[in-house]
Amino acid sequence: MLLPLSLLQSLLLVMSQVLLKAALQRMEPFGWTAQFFRSVAVNWRFALCGLCFASAGVMWTYIVKHYPLSVAYPLLSLSYALGMVAAVVFFHETVEWYKWLGVLLIMTGCILIAR
Repeated sequence: MLLPLSLLQSLLLVMSQVLLKAALQRMEPFGWTAQFFRSVAVNWRFALCGLCFASAGVMWTYIVKHYPLSVAYPLLSLSYALGMVAAVVFFHETVEWYKWLGVLLIMTGCILIAR
């Protein structure tokens, strides 16, 4: 049961980062101005980012309470692999082959740890 929970928690973390990047692209440049804070307040992506991040935090709390940390903590690296896929899908970033090899090694390690 740990692997599906870790996968869901990692998906929430990645969703929060994707939403954060999308929100930041639509915000005014940072400044201590009313215009900047207004752009933050009306940015639904920023709010949803916080909700996803909080949900991932609650899930992490559950995971740490019910599973050994030595197994659960390394599974957080699933978010690195999912984050790279999200970068390609949502932001059309280019990822070199050796970085995909790194993701494959991370996923292999997660499988070995979760056994």
